[in-house]
Amino acid sequence: MIRGFWGNSGEGKTSESELNLKSLFEEHYDRLVYFSYQLIKNKEQAEDIAQEAFIKYWNYRENIACDKCAIKNYLYSTVKNLSFNALRHNKIVDSYISTQQSEEPADLPVIDAMITAEVIAEIHLAIQSLPENYRIISLKGFLEGKKNQEIADELGMSVNTVKKQKQKALQLLRLKLTSDLFAILLWIIL
Repeated sequence: MIRGFWGNSGEGKTSESELNLKSLFEEHYDRLVYFSYQLIKNKEQAEDIAQEAFIKYWNYRENIACDKCAIKNYLYSTVKNLSFNALRHNKIVDSYISTQQSEEPADLPVIDAMITAEVIAEIHLAIQSLPENYRIISLKGFLEGKKNQEIADELGMSVNTVKKQKQKALQLLRLKLTSDLFAILLWIIL
């Protein structure tokens, strides 16, 4: 997260707009990073791009409708444009510029990346709402792709405990997610 971004310089007071920006940042930052990463395949650059999108929003907030959908659209559009700019810049810097296409990715991959970012965010949110043991095992097993034995070794528990807790976590996630999102989760982990 950007240090000093919230404008709170030790005075102990935070304005309502700063609180709104902070909640907006917390709600959308990970999704925007993931969206940018889908386009540029560079995590650090994707994080920088997401942060820059929030700075641009903050600087131009008076020109943007005070509506969640408008703000979300502005942030995604800004991240998309910054990501395309980064791609163009990376092509110039890279030694294999002649083998790269100079075209921007088509709209379909962009839309797919946005949908994927939203789906992953919803699954991640459901996993975060699980009790701590199930959450930790789910994150390691389902999202990080670790084997049961690796998880058991890391957490100092038996493999059978890991298997049982993964199974219970899946049962809880089935209740929390729509059938489509649960099917996507199963597709991810299989």
